[in-house]
Amino acid sequence: VWRMLEKNQLFERRQTMLSDDEKRLTAKQLIELHHSGVFDNIHTQCYKKRTRYIMTVNEATNLYSPSLSVKYALGVSLFANAILSLGTERHKKFFNDVWEGKILSCLALTELAHGSDTKHLRTTATYDSTTQEFIIHTPDYQAAKWWVGNLGKQCTHAMMFAQLWSGATCHGLHAFIVPVRDPATLLPYPGLTVGDIGEKVGLHGIDNGFIMFNMYRIPRENLLNRIGDVTPDGEYETSFTDPQRILGAALENLSAGRVAIMQESANTLACAVTIAVRYAALRSQFCDIAGQELPLLSYQLHQWRLFKHLAAAYVLKVFVRDFSNQYLDCVVLSHSGSEDMKMLSNMVSGVHAIVCCSKPLVTWAARDAIQEAREACGGNGYLKAAALGDLRNNHDPTVTYEGDNNVLLQQTSNWLLRQGQQLNGDSDQLYFPLNCAHYLTSASASDARYCGGLVCSHTFVEKTFDWLVSWLLEATRCKVESLSAQSDRFMARNLSQVFHAHTLSLAFAQNNVLKYFWSHCESSEAQLRPVLENLYYLYAFTCLQTYLSTLYQGGYCVGPQLADNIN
Repeated sequence: VWRMLEKNQLFERRQTMLSDDEKRLTAKQLIELHHSGVFDNIHTQCYKKRTRYIMTVNEATNLYSPSLSVKYALGVSLFANAILSLGTERHKKFFNDVWEGKILSCLALTELAHGSDTKHLRTTATYDSTTQEFIIHTPDYQAAKWWVGNLGKQCTHAMMFAQLWSGATCHGLHAFIVPVRDPATLLPYPGLTVGDIGEKVGLHGIDNGFIMFNMYRIPRENLLNRIGDVTPDGEYETSFTDPQRILGAALENLSAGRVAIMQESANTLACAVTIAVRYAALRSQFCDIAGQELPLLSYQLHQWRLFKHLAAAYVLKVFVRDFSNQYLDCVVLSHSGSEDMKMLSNMVSGVHAIVCCSKPLVTWAARDAIQEAREACGGNGYLKAAALGDLRNNHDPTVTYEGDNNVLLQQTSNWLLRQGQQLNGDSDQLYFPLNCAHYLTSASASDARYCGGLVCSHTFVEKTFDWLVSWLLEATRCKVESLSAQSDRFMARNLSQVFHAHTLSLAFAQNNVLKYFWSHCESSEAQLRPVLENLYYLYAFTCLQTYLSTLYQGGYCVGPQLADNIN
């Protein structure tokens, strides 16, 4: 991909452009990618091979232009994967068309008044059995679909989520394929009000837009019907009995987009740290006693500022790579039609919980590293040529799109609390996908204590993090139960986020990441292991520094020795 970009004048670097010009250029670049043969026949490959290739192309284009990778992801790959996950054979035409560049898509979920609160999205899709069509309608401007990437000026089709009505019954949020513009002219169809929401801080090549529907009709077959369908005479059919599970099954398919964001963010983190470390190695300031100027990288404080982010870059990049492969294996298994539906359901919800805490961990790590790198380069870091400003502005939306980070962490803590409720029962009923939390069933994890000694050992790191997650889970469970006795469960969970559930999810994510990286250390060449292990310890101790008060509060240690050793 990079060789093709280097040879094509359309991808030459340019000075800052007007927003509309950058959107037009990004659109041309995506067309050029199609013409280059990068996507030829990829849609005919098996799911894992195709998706692994898609993710690789996305990473390559993101490092060149985040706008181009987002346009490609929203316009092609996420739409295609959603059709396979949520649709059936009758939607295969859309799948082929988007890969062949005949149509361009967008994902229309968020509304002006509601985003993370998907249950209260108000766009409706009412079935008309006389014409066998769905009538899509926006009740008022607050229900307009909003912030939709690719919608502002170019997309021809939307994967749109709306409340499905059949007769007098609402069956909850479902996904539909909605034609938006004529592919030949890009003019919107009658019954639609479409526009661009305006200039943004970054990602200037993406035309984020809004859309309102006025009794707009689409064929019955445009409902993505794998999890729920409407017969020609208006009967609703689904294998789920709980509407919440229908919504969950639909939204869990967004995990692939979150995994892609993790990949992009790990690369962005690595880029920012590389720029700052190289600059610090070459930039000299102040002299030692012998009159020799010292490079910035020789100063203790500068090392402390940058090397923890360098460790995070290695640890998170390895985690994202290895987890992505396992995630794809899980998706393949979920599509296999296994008769063990309970196992599949547990696996999907567990993997979803891992993604929901990992995406915040990786995107926040990149955000913090970019800012520290910019400051560590002084005034020169503020130059556009340094690239750190563009990295920061283009990365910034990752912490809120495809799921607000703080909301995603609540989904992980809710899953952990459900597992915790079963720990006092039959632990054989517990299922932890990818062995992500098997230590919760071990009494040794919750009973562990620090009794002094060296901390630079895998045993110490693993034991300490296992204890930390176990203790936080029990503390959060007790907090929620105590609050539930005074108010409803919803408010109890809201009031237990700070110091409890939020912290639990992050600690769980960090523990999981460290287990992946240690496994990588063990399988690495002998000459690399000492360096990789140093990166492992540096990342682990940087994380543990933020939990020192919890380690003392929970009785894991007493006295100053643990804090001194970690520091």
